[in-house]
Amino acid sequence: MIPPVSRLLFRHLVKGPHTDRTVTPPDPDGSEELARALGEAVRTRLGRSLAIREVDAGSCNGCELEIHAVNAPVYDLERFGIRFVASPRHADVLLVTGPVSVNMAEALKRTFIATPEPRWVVALGDCARDGGCFAGSYAVAGGVNQVVPVDLHIPGCPPSPKQILAGLLALLDSVSKR
Repeated sequence: MIPPVSRLLFRHLVKGPHTDRTVTPPDPDGSEELARALGEAVRTRLGRSLAIREVDAGSCNGCELEIHAVNAPVYDLERFGIRFVASPRHADVLLVTGPVSVNMAEALKRTFIATPEPRWVVALGDCARDGGCFAGSYAVAGGVNQVVPVDLHIPGCPPSPKQILAGLLALLDSVSKR
């Protein structure tokens, strides 16, 4: 008699992988066109790449997962001239997630000051707008606008990668009208 673990292993070796073999259309929701328009807007308005510094001011990390998705191979912002940078000194945009915790308020202010002009602040997610479900907590200073001036808010809990792309495009459109 074959032990249960060996049977399980044998069955999976014979059946093959369980991965989904269905092929999804390359761009079912138009996000490719949106990302391409964002890349063109970056080159037209800035004449160079757009550098983003992401700041987690106390989020639950739901927004960070969507930021990773927008930077992953499916959306791949870098091919359109949009990149994430490690230092605020190299950034054009501060992308702030989460309600600003009391412990992060000073760090966010310093990051804002370290970012060279012209700089834009984007509050990403519902918590960044007004504290979200964490509003009123003793540990929360409030939304991002309570600590630094905000140029754009991208709503959602968490916002989808497509909403993030649309928000960044809206930011560039508003910048060009000033």
